[in-house]
Amino acid sequence: MEPFTDPLAPPEPAGPEYVLHLYITGATPNSTRAVRNIKDICEEFLKGRYELLIVDIYQQPDLAQREDLIGVPTLIKRSPGLVRRLVGDLSNRERVLKALGINQSADGAGL
Repeated sequence: MEPFTDPLAPPEPAGPEYVLHLYITGATPNSTRAVRNIKDICEEFLKGRYELLIVDIYQQPDLAQREDLIGVPTLIKRSPGLVRRLVGDLSNRERVLKALGINQSADGAGL
């Protein structure tokens, strides 16, 4: 007997909607700020819908070399949509949200 599935129910997500890679250089102030800023944004706007990989290029220089990084910290949005790169500590929240394709509502908590 087949299990009942509701044809009107939304499909189960296959994986994270947003795939983000943040490249940092150890525990420098800029790297620490970038980690804190992107985690705050993800938890506020993308809770349960993102995968965040943090790569310390001191520990994994081969990964940084493959990405042809021009500055660090660098956030790379792999999906959805076009690949986007942001360099800096990600403190300009409006710019980060725009690059991620997130429309911030008037109250600051929407998509």
